[in-house]
Amino acid sequence: MAELLLCEPTELYNILNQVSKLSRLAEPNYLCLLDVRNKREYDESHVITARRVKQKGREYLIPESVDLECVKYCVVYDNNTSSLGVFFEEEDGEKSDKDGQVPVFGAAVECGKVLSHFTRYPVYILRGGYERFSAMYHFLRTQKIIWMPQELDAFQPYPVEIMPGKIYLGNFSQACDPKIQKDLKIKAHVNVSMETGPFFMGDPDKLLHIPVEDTLDANISPFFRHLCHFIDLHLELGSAVLVFSKLGISRSCAALLAYLMHRNEQTLKRSWAYLKRCKNNMRPNQGFVRQLLLWEKILLGDVVTDVSNPLY
Repeated sequence: MAELLLCEPTELYNILNQVSKLSRLAEPNYLCLLDVRNKREYDESHVITARRVKQKGREYLIPESVDLECVKYCVVYDNNTSSLGVFFEEEDGEKSDKDGQVPVFGAAVECGKVLSHFTRYPVYILRGGYERFSAMYHFLRTQKIIWMPQELDAFQPYPVEIMPGKIYLGNFSQACDPKIQKDLKIKAHVNVSMETGPFFMGDPDKLLHIPVEDTLDANISPFFRHLCHFIDLHLELGSAVLVFSKLGISRSCAALLAYLMHRNEQTLKRSWAYLKRCKNNMRPNQGFVRQLLLWEKILLGDVVTDVSNPLY
């Protein structure tokens, strides 16, 4: 029986927006997103790619097309379940927390318990349900029910969220997309690449350009202090910041690792683990890793992270 875990809205947002060459939503065994609300609510709007779970009496009918045993992420949501705990129901139907009464779980938890018998991976329950997620990410709501494979191939992911509502990590094309900037309320950019473009010809105080190549001998560390100051300043002003590079995998990840180490006064290893959870294909090159180790020594007084145990 698989474990039941709570999933924060930011975690689901990042799961939906992972990308390799194409959106990972195109992978058949990547995500199974299930909506256990009633048909009227589902038809009105739901999270993109979510499938509705029907009920027959108190039994949940899992869509036949889902092979749960092979799915990496199985996420279930209802309207607003916020915990895995139980409340209790008295014989007259009134809910209470008294001992000895009948335990009642939220619909998402009840469904998750059923699903947990069919998968070896954890089953995630979306904390706050659809109400909280749709309030945070209204642009990921839809009425679309059927997604063809070619539509998933063409799905354009958003930048992943590193600090909710504050810092995002993306690629050059995402940084040039006006809709993404509007939806995420991005007001400042950190461009860690050689590329420039007309989209960034506005207020120079809102753009930090770090012109480095993605090569083993590229020198990114001289920019770390300015980078941290720039992001700190804009967060204090209440501006969301997008850090990006051409592909959003190496240079921008190295820059964000440097910032996380600075902000949280923590090791490269710990910052790496956190960023990896947000963007699963992050891969700063080895030259950047060596410079991050020196940055760790500057911040913490010594090199703590052991790279003999590979971070990748």
